[in-house]
Amino acid sequence: MSPAITVVGYGPAAHRLVQRLHHHGHRGPVTVFGGEPQPAYNRAQLLSVLDGTLPSGALALGPLPPGTEVRTGSRITAVDPGRRLLRDGEGGVHPYEVLVLATGSRPVLPPLSGAGDRRLPDIRVPHTLPGAEPVDRGPVVVVGGGLRGTETAYALGRAGHEVTLVHPGARPMHRLLDDRAGTLVTALLGEAGVAVETGRRAVAVEPGKIVLDDGRLLAAGTLLLCTGSEPDTVLARAARLAVGRGIVVDDRLRTSDPHIHALGDCVEAPARHATLASAWDQADALARTLSGGDGRHEPAGQVVVRPRLPALAALGPLQALDDPGDDEQVVLSDPAGGRYGRLVLREGRVRAGVLVGLPRAVATVGRLHAEDRPAPPDRLALLLGNDEEYANSAELPDTAVVCQCNNVTKKDLHEACRQGARDLPAIAAATRATTGCGSCTALVRRICESAAAS
Repeated sequence: MSPAITVVGYGPAAHRLVQRLHHHGHRGPVTVFGGEPQPAYNRAQLLSVLDGTLPSGALALGPLPPGTEVRTGSRITAVDPGRRLLRDGEGGVHPYEVLVLATGSRPVLPPLSGAGDRRLPDIRVPHTLPGAEPVDRGPVVVVGGGLRGTETAYALGRAGHEVTLVHPGARPMHRLLDDRAGTLVTALLGEAGVAVETGRRAVAVEPGKIVLDDGRLLAAGTLLLCTGSEPDTVLARAARLAVGRGIVVDDRLRTSDPHIHALGDCVEAPARHATLASAWDQADALARTLSGGDGRHEPAGQVVVRPRLPALAALGPLQALDDPGDDEQVVLSDPAGGRYGRLVLREGRVRAGVLVGLPRAVATVGRLHAEDRPAPPDRLALLLGNDEEYANSAELPDTAVVCQCNNVTKKDLHEACRQGARDLPAIAAATRATTGCGSCTALVRRICESAAAS
């Protein structure tokens, strides 16, 4: 008999888990507790709501299998592993047989003095749907120039807002990019109308402005705090589960309590950046395990980070770029053309790299790195996108993820074409491919053209 499963958290990872449980034959009761009032939505698309590209309703995920009990607006405040009980914020007590923690991440916020004044800018954290409502008060100041902050500033600048990005690092995304790439990204931000203040922190807010740590004032109608996030381990710590930076799990996503599993952004992850694709991989593996199969999960060894800026990618650890040692290096630098590529290869395979303004190289090198395949002998042709063996989309396997933002595979695109989607708008409506950063548009078009011709 299938066990009763209780899930705490109702984000994309939890939603995917419940869908895959049904797919793998689980027929026992499933109960989901979600702290937010609305059903699960695609958090990876929050930026598209913030900049006005998509309405908030477009982010809603599909219905769950029949018989699933979903309790939105119900925040679990405590887990009692000894008695296998959950407690909610209203004082309710809920028994569980098998528990899955999918509590996601929580924002890390900077200390800002003066934050209680009602005349202050609209201060928001675009980490959830309420914080990502379209911006209607300018100018906009984005605090934090990591991955999310840089993406946010660029998108809002492109949407016509007056934007300033404030970042304590020496360059935007300084933990992902080397100096040359950071310089080109700063130029991209400038072309989008974004002013960049690096080496600076916001320390206070005043009516209509923020105060930088050098005493200068920046006009601000909206202040967006994109200062990072961390795994939400509050429940796990209180329940005395093993916790490092995130909840510690084994290869079957079990915690230190055999009746409790965890997945998604709340778990201890070896990768530098959690992705929706990795969360879905975990959900599928855990669904197999909880349905009586062998759902051993093997984390992806190679991670490709593709920010929502044109033709930009970071591969592998930045330390490998800073100190390549005896590894082979391939560098293409064209500052006037806004192009830069640097790869570090070990035994012919891409160990790390950064690419700016090289769209075909982003696709092909990213695939080589993700699949740990050897690079072709002509390294320059690879960076320029002239190596047809690697650039041809027809060589992609069906399982290849074409749209990283929405986890759309080549097989998904072919299926959408088979069901009548013949152009990019129809493909986007059917799969959501191209509706995120848009960097996959050219590849999606080629795949669809190939499918239509076959």
